[in-house]
Amino acid sequence: MTAGPSNYEEALCAISLPAPGRRVVCQPLFARAASESRLRRGGKALAIRVTDTYTHPPCLAAPLRPGKEGARAAELPAPKALQPLLEASGSSGLRMRVKGGKGDGVELVSGSSPALQLPRVLWTQLSKVTREKKKMKRIKKSLPEEYLYLDFSHQTEGCIFPLHTFVTIFLLSYCDCKTFKVCLVLARESIDISLIRSVLSQDVEIQIISREELPPVIQNCRLPATVERPDNFCRAGLAVVLRHIIQKSYEADTSKKEILELLGFKKTCLKACAEVSQWTRLCELTIPLAIENFLRESSEQPPTIPVEIRQLEKKLSEPVRVHNDDKLRRQKLKQQKAAGVGLSLAKEKTKNKVHKLETSEDLTSEPNSLELEVAFSKLTIQEEPATTNREPSHIRKAKTSDLPPLEHVFAEGLYFTLADIVLLPCIHHFLENGIEVMFSPHPCPTWTVDWNNLPAAVSPKEGKMSSDRALRKQQQLNNLVYVVTNQAKPGDRIVDFCSGGGHVGIVLAHMLPLCQVILIENKELSLVHAKKRSEKLGLSNIWFIQANMEYFTGNFNIGVALHACGVATDMVIEHCIKTRASFVTCPCCYGFIQNTSKCNFPKSEQFKEILSYKEHMILCRFADQTAVQLPSQRRLIGKQCMCLVDLDRARAAEEHGYSVQVISMEPESCSPKNNMIVGVPT
Repeated sequence: MTAGPSNYEEALCAISLPAPGRRVVCQPLFARAASESRLRRGGKALAIRVTDTYTHPPCLAAPLRPGKEGARAAELPAPKALQPLLEASGSSGLRMRVKGGKGDGVELVSGSSPALQLPRVLWTQLSKVTREKKKMKRIKKSLPEEYLYLDFSHQTEGCIFPLHTFVTIFLLSYCDCKTFKVCLVLARESIDISLIRSVLSQDVEIQIISREELPPVIQNCRLPATVERPDNFCRAGLAVVLRHIIQKSYEADTSKKEILELLGFKKTCLKACAEVSQWTRLCELTIPLAIENFLRESSEQPPTIPVEIRQLEKKLSEPVRVHNDDKLRRQKLKQQKAAGVGLSLAKEKTKNKVHKLETSEDLTSEPNSLELEVAFSKLTIQEEPATTNREPSHIRKAKTSDLPPLEHVFAEGLYFTLADIVLLPCIHHFLENGIEVMFSPHPCPTWTVDWNNLPAAVSPKEGKMSSDRALRKQQQLNNLVYVVTNQAKPGDRIVDFCSGGGHVGIVLAHMLPLCQVILIENKELSLVHAKKRSEKLGLSNIWFIQANMEYFTGNFNIGVALHACGVATDMVIEHCIKTRASFVTCPCCYGFIQNTSKCNFPKSEQFKEILSYKEHMILCRFADQTAVQLPSQRRLIGKQCMCLVDLDRARAAEEHGYSVQVISMEPESCSPKNNMIVGVPT
């Protein structure tokens, strides 16, 4: 049977080529009569029958070179490289016949019948792959034996210390580098190294040694360090060792060009020494040491953000400088013009100072930035080269000072480099272990309203909602009602802002008959529904006001808001602060938070020192990612961002003389937006 064109790719995938040392080695053979010649293959004799004049090709070592036109075929046993392909064809006792005609290929025969025919193109491809494997094996054999020496003190929750060791192991794993023999220099005996073994490839040899066993040349240097055998050539220092690992990984497999690109433009990433380069010093020494100290101190006392982290943030906020800076900035200007932005750098600076109103729709519908497009272009295989059109005249003639700056996507600009390999593990553990979202303890997590003994009209089940949603609403009310009833005194005024259908206000009015409850809502139908429910209950201590909250000017003692949307929560808190009233709020719709005529963000002085308005908006967008259908890890990040946004609100109220707690409602499943902000004037 003959393999058709559709089988060629499948055949290539099926063939396991032999090691280069086991291929057929032969020279052109000439014979005038039928004769037999013996060749050597893997040390064993291999017979070839040659009929008439014939030039034999070096099998599996070069493209097919048949003899003269009309020369007859030569036969030899099929190489092991083709056995999987032959077995798939169901043939046995196969031999390989090399056709002599011009344009002919290689034919595999069983007895006298052809079993499978390989065309010239496929045979050439097989030969090319074999040559590449042979070349790679030759390179690997020529590489000198090298040892990599790393300090190791301890490991905690997925982090290896010291951090420069963790960074080095991270790079070894990223590059899948098996060139080095890793030697761990332990700070003390009986240290668990299971994490290191799980990170590195099983092919990487790991040895445990003491500091006294270090080669003499290494004992004069700080680790990490590498040494070539014999022990007279040493490379030491994080940046030097990391660059060397990348070079060796590429030499071991030159097809991994993306590894070499970690060295950046002109291969200069972290090449300058730390004594003269602030950037190298920041990546190689300052950040790893600062994070180590931070993680050590945070377990003993309340953590503060290291100054070095702020230095890194300042560095990353600077405009990106790349070799084709001018071209990319003009492309960005063109993109902004097309989107209707078209702001010069000077105008952007002015805009940041003024905090111009920005709608949520504008933020969510913004197209991908030019920086992201450029960064992702290296990760995308383009079937056809992108056509480059000449820029419009107004873009070409724009002054350099009017071009928008490029923003960072990665540490050194638009591309992933060795600097990211160094910083990523450090910043990851700083964020994972250093910043912990702290909630105040719930005052009574198991307390519930006795819903079974209350009139039916009090329960949210009387509304038009499913039983599951009504149960969650009851759980939400349990949290708010407990806090309010423990603060309220006879004669107090309690205002339910953004009351909706009156779920909170009606329960409070029924349970606190000596307090006056006021429902404020700007939707008439919701208030009408709440009024009908209160009439069924015969409540006389409840008022209904249809208005925006800024039109309510009365005094009150406690302000309540359950899931007031976006900035409405901030308006409730500010209204309470002006009246010196306590407040119990449960925020919602963090993604709609934005600067308004009434509110500016961040709110607290503490957060203003750290976050810009744009960064705060990003935090708010992530805080909205808590829906139950999202992955659990994403919901956890959303919950942490929710707490940070609410901590900003709490700190702002504390600056006005309030004692504030951010509490997570119980159970947390009662709502994706399950934070409570409770404030009491001091």
